Amino acid sequence: MAKYSGGCDHIHTHANAEPIDNHICHCSVCKQVTGQDTTHVVFFKHGDIVSDHLDHLNRQPFNKNNPDGPLELCTCSTCGTPIMLNDKQGRIRAIVPNLMGYNAEQMPATYHAFFDPSTGVETPKDGRPVYEGLRPDFVWPEPAA
Repeated sequence: MAKYSGGCDHIHTHANAEPIDNHICHCSVCKQVTGQDTTHVVFFKHGDIVSDHLDHLNRQPFNKNNPDGPLELCTCSTCGTPIMLNDKQGRIRAIVPNLMGYNAEQMPATYHAFFDPSTGVETPKDGRPVYEGLRPDFVWPEPAA
């Protein structure tokens, strides 16, 4: 049995490797796509998220204002459930646990990313570090071969 699993009734995904990043995102794109004020986002190396039916995914740009950007939102072609974010450069795959069928408690966020104090939103006070981007020590993995 996989350590982490998600998906929907039609497409199943899983990972046995640990995430490489796990944060609460405050960016405007996540807000627009998810409809949530903040979004728990978990990055895995691209090959660490495995799907049983990649051929049944609909793919659309994650950021409608940057349709040629590297991230695409993958949804089930049958029911429309969001399955994962795929990096077309082959570096990462990302999941949003509460929307993609994963257990968020298994992989709690360790910091706040893309927080913009100029929005007027109060700075989070939950004890986790708050950054204006990804955590300073985050390094993007090399693209998958």
